[in-house]
Amino acid sequence: MSSSLKVTPTPVSTRVFDGQKPGTSGLRKKVTEFMSPQYMENFIQCTLEAIGPSLVGCTLVVGGDGRHGMKEAVNNIIQLAAANGVGKLIVAQNGLMSTPAVSCVIRKRKTHGGIILTASHNPGGPDGDFGIKYNMDNGGPAPTEFTNRIHDLSQKIHTYHICSDLQCDFSQTGTYNYQVEDREFVVEVIDSFEDYNLMMKEIFDFESIKNYLKGTKVLFNALHGVTGPYVEKIFGEELGTGTDSFMKTNVLTDFGQGHPDPNLTYAADLVEAMAKGDFGFGAAFDGDGDRNMILGAKAFFVTPCDSLAVIANNLDCIPYFQKSPVTGYARSMPTSGALDRVAEKKGHDCYETPTGWKFFGNLLDAGKIQLCGEESFGTGSSHIREKDGIWAALAWLQILAARNLSVEELLKEHWKQYGRNFFTRYDYENCQAEPCNKMMAELQAFVDDQSNIGKKFIGHGATDKEYTVSKIDNFSYTDPVDGSVTTKQGIRIFFSDGSRIVFRLSGTGSSGATVRLYVDSYESEPDNFLKSASEMLSACVDVALQISKLKEYTGRDKPTVVT
Repeated sequence: MSSSLKVTPTPVSTRVFDGQKPGTSGLRKKVTEFMSPQYMENFIQCTLEAIGPSLVGCTLVVGGDGRHGMKEAVNNIIQLAAANGVGKLIVAQNGLMSTPAVSCVIRKRKTHGGIILTASHNPGGPDGDFGIKYNMDNGGPAPTEFTNRIHDLSQKIHTYHICSDLQCDFSQTGTYNYQVEDREFVVEVIDSFEDYNLMMKEIFDFESIKNYLKGTKVLFNALHGVTGPYVEKIFGEELGTGTDSFMKTNVLTDFGQGHPDPNLTYAADLVEAMAKGDFGFGAAFDGDGDRNMILGAKAFFVTPCDSLAVIANNLDCIPYFQKSPVTGYARSMPTSGALDRVAEKKGHDCYETPTGWKFFGNLLDAGKIQLCGEESFGTGSSHIREKDGIWAALAWLQILAARNLSVEELLKEHWKQYGRNFFTRYDYENCQAEPCNKMMAELQAFVDDQSNIGKKFIGHGATDKEYTVSKIDNFSYTDPVDGSVTTKQGIRIFFSDGSRIVFRLSGTGSSGATVRLYVDSYESEPDNFLKSASEMLSACVDVALQISKLKEYTGRDKPTVVT
């Protein structure tokens, strides 16, 4: 299908909106703010201008997670891109494309980059969140210098350029041609599943996974996010699972009024279904498809930290890595040290980075790592430059097929070999920002006072335990590829027994403040491997609450989410 139409670019006067500063995953705001007159147009205009001279004639990819406002945003991007000199847009049919699939298309088709319309795991709907982020030509999130350019431009914008008479039907695949003054502008609407599916087939042995699934029932929950169609096509049509293997695979603009975050709290229906024992493997995915949660039979929970370490230990089961030698791994700083132990035994490098997938990009591009992940349910590899939920589930199924083990058996074997890092994360969501900032300032003062090293605390939990502070800092990172330095990434307090607590204010919300407390403790005694994390970490959590006075500052007796 094709059409040819002359369209006219028009300058539109606008005003500056405060707060258009992208974070680690783009700009996220409430839908009501994003959809206010000219707000979205401003931000898209500034994003396009930040590309610089190479914008003219370039090719960009556009896709999103299906949340409320996405189709309006796709239409705006088409109209603004046409007016600003973009040569071609590759747009997902109906706008729907997972974040990993956008990265795949950028890399496969060698485009200049792409615009992703998502607020990831944040709620959707008219009262929910919306987000826009830019990915570079390597398929990964824009670095800080690029997002800073967007913000700088947003503080002085007075005009945006738009072809408001351009109306493209992106519900149908095909190529649409437009004449913008003396330039040609092309919109190619694609099936967003095709390139991604081909890539998965190149990475994994679908036939062996299909054979494994003949003897193991599986259950996938897409939480009404963009992965729904991918799940049905890959696991259903390609791998032969039945319709009883799918939950919430229809894409809804408000995610069914749920929270599209794949954890034990927001995917409780998956946990409940898995607990009955009918399914041997389960997985949930977030709104835009880059996060995952893995469960075994009877809802045996695999922490993201353990998931990353288990995949690292078994990469040789995956055909892609049989052809691509592994040299290293990376994890975000809050993630437990389980991966480090695998790297040490295998003789590979292991990098500790700030939170934010863009920090893995340099390491991947330089060939220093082939696998990376973070405790916030994100796992990925060198196949793209984003975390990838469906890839992680396929990796697990490939490993289980090769090892002929259940999820629980594989974890127990791993702990027997490496010991177990007990890990938990407490999220206190939508807290008042001012007291949270004060709390972090007090924690920084604790770090600055080096006399606190050696200080002892008694933690009250399942059993009382004494903890001695051995090291304190605010994590900073020097990129081994480009030498850039990133500071103040989280307060870390280490104890002499190997335990560690970390405090961060999250940058992925659209309002208020989210305090995250991470607790990590290594256990080498086999008799303790099967104990619960809540039991094993309760005393250390108590010490964290004592030091931070978190309850007093947040006014919360308990966290919103415990992972």
